[in-house]
Amino acid sequence: MPTVDAQRPDGTPYPIAVSESTWQERLDPVAYAVLREAGTEPAWSGEYVDTKAHGVYSCRACGIELFRSDAKFDSHCGWPSFYTPLAGDAVVEIKDTSHGMLRVEVRCASCGSHLGHVFSGEGYATPTDLRYCINSVSLTLEPDGQE
Repeated sequence: MPTVDAQRPDGTPYPIAVSESTWQERLDPVAYAVLREAGTEPAWSGEYVDTKAHGVYSCRACGIELFRSDAKFDSHCGWPSFYTPLAGDAVVEIKDTSHGMLRVEVRCASCGSHLGHVFSGEGYATPTDLRYCINSVSLTLEPDGQE
């Protein structure tokens, strides 16, 4: 049973709403498990962990732009890390008490797909002191051609 809700925490529906069977048709099994069932890809396995290409990272499920490469940083945690989303309303943050801990889950604000988690106060030298720890399989990168 998928764990991703059809509604935002405030009770409004996500703008892009399709059936879970449609998501299963659109996404490969690994992407579906992460995006729609709130799974996590193994550390260091994702294609964007060490990517330095410039561009925009979008939701693999719905294509909405989420993060820019200029907000990506090396956190050495095993997943791509960003210090801020593209815009404040690009993602939804939800209290997550699964696995016996308190975390903040990050979802796509358009389709509700699970992206990862956000952590604060870890001491990274970033402008926000936030680490959006995002599964590579949740993203696609559209390079802008800059080096």
